[in-house]
Amino acid sequence: MIAVVDYGAGNLRSVTNTLRAIGVGAFSVVWAPEGLLDAEKIILPGVGHFGHMMRELDRRDLLGPLVERIRAGVPFLGICLGLHALFQGSDEAPEVNGLGLYQGIVRRFPMDARVPHMGWNTLEMRRPARLLAGLGDQPYLYFAHSYYVPLTPHTAAACHYTLPYTAVFEWFDVFGVQFHPEKSGALGLKIMENFVEL
Repeated sequence: MIAVVDYGAGNLRSVTNTLRAIGVGAFSVVWAPEGLLDAEKIILPGVGHFGHMMRELDRRDLLGPLVERIRAGVPFLGICLGLHALFQGSDEAPEVNGLGLYQGIVRRFPMDARVPHMGWNTLEMRRPARLLAGLGDQPYLYFAHSYYVPLTPHTAAACHYTLPYTAVFEWFDVFGVQFHPEKSGALGLKIMENFVEL
């Protein structure tokens, strides 16, 4: 069973519709820790504000169980803010901690950059990635964000918008994407299929 975490994100329905579109029947929308116990995979969608997301996850007692299940090796996919959650914190809400599974702070684009970065952009492949299997050398995907994860040792693909940043994070069974696969057409469906078929 795939657990799709519900903390009130606006793109939750788009993600579940994408799962249905690729033929996934065994998924459940979860908003309480019990829903993560038997999950074979976890998806954390993300639209909105980092502080709101982390506070809602805390209010629903999901922070500890999320960290425990990810550390136990349950495959995890974070989408946009879901990727940001993996790190220590974000410039968007400096007073709020992330999950802290990886070192680093999510940064805001430079003040002279036009934000949000919204629209289609090309990935720059950094190393082979299971999540991107079958997508070709320069996949073109849909982004909508004002904050970014700096390049890390686990950046599988980067993107450039005023500066290079992490577009795909992949380390063992932990995955994160800055773009929105649920809004990226056929390539987005393929990425979701790759995660489901891990």
